[in-house]
Amino acid sequence: MAVQIGLKGLVYALLTEDLIADGATAGKTTYSAPVSIPGVISATINPNATIETLFADDGPMETATALGKIDVEIVVGDMTNTIQSVLLGHTITAGVLHRKAGDVPPWVAIGFKSVKSNGKYRFVWLLKGKFSIPEMKNDTKSDKITWVNPTIKGAFAKRDSDDEWIKQADEDDEEFVSASTFLTAVEATV
Repeated sequence: MAVQIGLKGLVYALLTEDLIADGATAGKTTYSAPVSIPGVISATINPNATIETLFADDGPMETATALGKIDVEIVVGDMTNTIQSVLLGHTITAGVLHRKAGDVPPWVAIGFKSVKSNGKYRFVWLLKGKFSIPEMKNDTKSDKITWVNPTIKGAFAKRDSDDEWIKQADEDDEEFVSASTFLTAVEATV
């Protein structure tokens, strides 16, 4: 058994189309080409799922689960103004990031790979989400170095076209054949 021990290769892709199937045609989803976000430190995915049990005749009769909002938190070494402008819907003019109260973040997909203890990778695509403005923390310099790493939080959901919310693959799975292309395009995965 191999366990995850690392994280790298964080990318985002803008979700440009997510159409619901209408009975006559299949649902359709398209993305822009992935763009790298360098210096990823951590990525936490928390699917808020619930499970409930129906009791009848003095005992449990049925259980059901439901997927809720998927919380995502990403910590990076630096969050450039360019990346913030894209992920948060802001603008850049003459090298200055402009944030307006009415800016609307676009739908995006986030992908990354995590090395496992056997040297093989686990690949992940989160398929549809939006990010919120990150907290801005600044500390004074002291006699010890304290890294201040930006954290950006997002909420992800299922796609309209097919109800899918995540794609995950392990390189050491004999059936997985697209390790070299998994993060090159969201829909390049099987």
